[in-house]
Amino acid sequence: MKVEVVMAWPRRHEAVVVELPEHATLAQAVEKAGLSGGDEVTGYAIFGINAEATTPLRDGDRVELLRALQIDPKDARRRRASKPKR
Repeated sequence: MKVEVVMAWPRRHEAVVVELPEHATLAQAVEKAGLSGGDEVTGYAIFGINAEATTPLRDGDRVELLRALQIDPKDARRRRASKPKR
């Protein structure tokens, strides 16, 4: 089966498609992808739904490596709203 493993940063991302045996887990996909997320990775998701390293995968899944938020989304929205409009 083929699975896509994705890691995103502001203004760039990396995506790797890996081939795995049936009944492979999320951890196996991340290891095979070899993305350099390191200490930045705080969790995992499959198509935006939280998942654990032991979660079994299906053909065509997109595994997302999650990072900690840099700023509270509510604060970011307030900052954008307070800027004068052009």
